[in-house]
Amino acid sequence: MGILNVTPDSFSDGGHFQAPETALAHARSMLTDGADILDIGAESTRPGFRSVPADEEWARLEPIINRLAPEGVPISVDTTKAVVARKALQAGARVINDVWGFQADPDMAFVVADRGASAVLMHNRHDCDDQLDLLADWRRFFDYSLNLAEKAGVKKDFLILDPGIGFGKTQDQNVQAVASLGILKQEYGLPVLLGLSRKSMFGYLLGRPVDERLAGTLAANLFGADAGADILRVHDVREHADALAMRQILKDCK
Repeated sequence: MGILNVTPDSFSDGGHFQAPETALAHARSMLTDGADILDIGAESTRPGFRSVPADEEWARLEPIINRLAPEGVPISVDTTKAVVARKALQAGARVINDVWGFQADPDMAFVVADRGASAVLMHNRHDCDDQLDLLADWRRFFDYSLNLAEKAGVKKDFLILDPGIGFGKTQDQNVQAVASLGILKQEYGLPVLLGLSRKSMFGYLLGRPVDERLAGTLAANLFGADAGADILRVHDVREHADALAMRQILKDCK
């Protein structure tokens, strides 16, 4: 999954692809490099982000989706607003990536169900708690999100779970979340998305600034793939495609 942020303030690439033509060129580049799906975000979710009104969020998304969807590009939209999700799905998006797992907007699950779409349900918290039992909190959160999905009529086969690296967790809990990915997969039997590209955990663990976190991201994502991650959400598509290809070549030689 290639990341396309059409925002001025995302932590890694804010402002780089705000202009529609620049965003479209980057989208096509990621597809050429091996992305199977594009995740488009028009509101930053980084710590301390500025909330964007729904009409402004949609104004950023509309020209991109309207150009890519007719070309058959699989599009995911990173939003917590049901009104934005509905417009995106009507325009041809196929997946809603909700960083609050249907829990921020009471209409979100119903919009996804009505359009027969897929959804990523991410674990999130408002505050960090260094005493948190992460696995127990995963269960609490995902049980509630899945209950909302069931009540709205979202097909369980259309749901994907995201452990929420960098959201409401200490850095040590971020590491634990990656290391425990297999437990999440085993407990729910659903596809898992891992989104840790260039995140602050690599600054904490390796002392690297945002633009020097590719090696750490690759290593963690390869670990995640071996632990059962089905989707890797990344900025650096070509490098991940190469790494995964080599991983498979070596596995096939056994």
